[in-house]
Amino acid sequence: MSEETQTSLCDQWLANLAASGYRVTAPRRAIVELMASSTHALEPLAIYDQGRKDYPGLGLVTVYRTLEKLEELGLVQRVHHHQGCHMYLRAAHGHEHLVLCTRCGHAEYFSGDDIGGLINKVTQSTGFEIREHWLQLFGLCPACKNQ
Repeated sequence: MSEETQTSLCDQWLANLAASGYRVTAPRRAIVELMASSTHALEPLAIYDQGRKDYPGLGLVTVYRTLEKLEELGLVQRVHHHQGCHMYLRAAHGHEHLVLCTRCGHAEYFSGDDIGGLINKVTQSTGFEIREHWLQLFGLCPACKNQ
C-alpha cells in the first residue's frame, strides 16, 4: 500500500471515529495509523508497544477501547490465531478471505466465492440456513517458509 493510500485510509478511519462520537486524539491517531498500515495481524500488546514509539503517553486501555470501536465500525476485524483469538487486522473489503502466517503473523486477503458447493452441502446436511461465512487459512508465508 502506498504512503498516499495509507494516509487516505487513516483520514477515513479518523473521520469515521469522529462521526461516531469519538474524539480524535494523538493516541487514537497512533493506533489508527498502525492498524491501517499493518500487513500483520497484531495482538493488542504489540499495538500498545509499537504505538508507544510514536506516542509515549499511549495507554493500554486506549488501545483496547479504540480496537473495540474500530471493530464496531467494521474497519478492523479480530482474527483467530493458533495461539488464540486476540489479534486484529484491517478488515476485508468485499468478498475476501484470509490466509495468516502462523510464524510471523503476516496476513493477506484473497478473493474467493467458489465455496458455494460446500455451503450447499452443509445446508442440506444440517438444515441450517447459511447467511454468512468467514474462511481463514493458516500456513507459512514465503519468507517464513524459506527460513
